[in-house]
Amino acid sequence: MARHTFPRELRLLTPAQFKNVFDNPVRAASPHLTLLAKPNELDHPRLGLAVPKKALKRAVWRNRVKRVAREAFRLKQHQLPSVDIVVIAKKGIGDVPNDELFELMDRLWRTLSRRCNGSA
Repeated sequence: MARHTFPRELRLLTPAQFKNVFDNPVRAASPHLTLLAKPNELDHPRLGLAVPKKALKRAVWRNRVKRVAREAFRLKQHQLPSVDIVVIAKKGIGDVPNDELFELMDRLWRTLSRRCNGSA
């Protein structure tokens, strides 16, 4: 059975890892979120989060978005291709309820998977 955890090796940790994703990525976007992805040499996907103060002023609001994004990734990680993903929050995401945010993330994961597998 697949383990649904979010250990350290499933995270983008260094600025170099983030920069690699920002260089010529595959995009999936909505009015509230942008997902950037780039294939990696590992056998699993990794996640990085960028939730700027400009999009959400309060730390609790930023933390909620990050928590939902991590949980959505944790549940979908085994269905994603081996890519590094950066989730970027945009202005207005604070008004989206958690359940709608989960659905939005799910749609964007599928779009990203299709685009990454199609380019491979």
